[in-house]
Amino acid sequence: MIGVNIVSVIILLGILIFAHELGHFLMAKYFRVGVLKFSLGFGRKLVGRKVGETEYLISLIPLGGYVKLLGESETEELSAEERRRSFMEQSVWRRMAIVAAGPAFNFLLALIVFFIVNMVGVPVLSNVVGTVLPGSAAQEAGLVAGDVIEAVDGVNVSRWDEMAERIARSEGKTLRLTVLRADRRVDLAVTPRPVSGRNIFGEEVKVYKIGIGPSPKTVVVRQNPAQAAYGAVKQTWVITKLTVMSIVKILEGVLSPRNLGGPILIAQMAGAQVKEGIIPFILFMAVLSINLGVLNLLPIPILDGGHLFFYAVEALRGRPVSLRWRERAQQVGFVILVLLMIFVFAMDIDRLDIKAVNEVTKFFTK
Repeated sequence: MIGVNIVSVIILLGILIFAHELGHFLMAKYFRVGVLKFSLGFGRKLVGRKVGETEYLISLIPLGGYVKLLGESETEELSAEERRRSFMEQSVWRRMAIVAAGPAFNFLLALIVFFIVNMVGVPVLSNVVGTVLPGSAAQEAGLVAGDVIEAVDGVNVSRWDEMAERIARSEGKTLRLTVLRADRRVDLAVTPRPVSGRNIFGEEVKVYKIGIGPSPKTVVVRQNPAQAAYGAVKQTWVITKLTVMSIVKILEGVLSPRNLGGPILIAQMAGAQVKEGIIPFILFMAVLSINLGVLNLLPIPILDGGHLFFYAVEALRGRPVSLRWRERAQQVGFVILVLLMIFVFAMDIDRLDIKAVNEVTKFFTK
């Protein structure tokens, strides 16, 4: 099990890092900026090959990667030809495009994954009623287990989530359900009732329900290219918004930072998704890719968002931020990043039980 988790997370992070660094690489190449290194991982080089001016590497620590550009440092001594192709000699807008291309490719990866999955099809809960709660609005309306809810107020539904969403949005208004029962259709009037619940951030909310549960029966939903593309954009936007909202909720104190996870939690979740199948695994990868894209855009020095912040200031002022201030900011950003990594590792370890810790220890001491 531990072996599966480790292999899964290496594959997962490898793909996410490759997509991110590929964005920087391709945009730099597009602007004819010299690329000296393209590395998956940090630390000691494991495998490397030089093609032209670029050395392609796989390094020891698979928790990141980097693209080293010609002239990234203002202190480098370059020839006239090299200066023309150096990163720092490019316009501020080109530098911003090269930096932003990394996170952009993480969003692009998610879009591609969602598009393919939407085309291939995913199993979702059908619109068949599995259970009816005693004394619920559904029971009073005459719904029974086995009923197939085909429409809500005249709008056709074929999946459980479609039907549940329309009921939740009713705000207590009486709805007309078209139900297929024993090869005949009947119309039933049902009035959803408010139920207290919690959203994904743990906040108490009021939702409207009628008191039914789904059947385990599923249907495979496949979309044509246009539908799949629209769905991919919508899914990417929704997850991006949820990721940003989660960060805001943590800063507001609504969501506990103990919910943050690091490499150990990612490895556990990746292993669990692999056991479920390739589709759940790549969907998990898409969600994580969006998370990575959003986090990299945070205005923290050392991250892409920090660089973009300084370039934005440069664009407004008409001159770059002084090297001294940038170096200090990078040092502060590095400390913040290290502290954050220590915190998420601590949270990961805190979530592990003794048995899991022993399994990890045995795996690495074989």
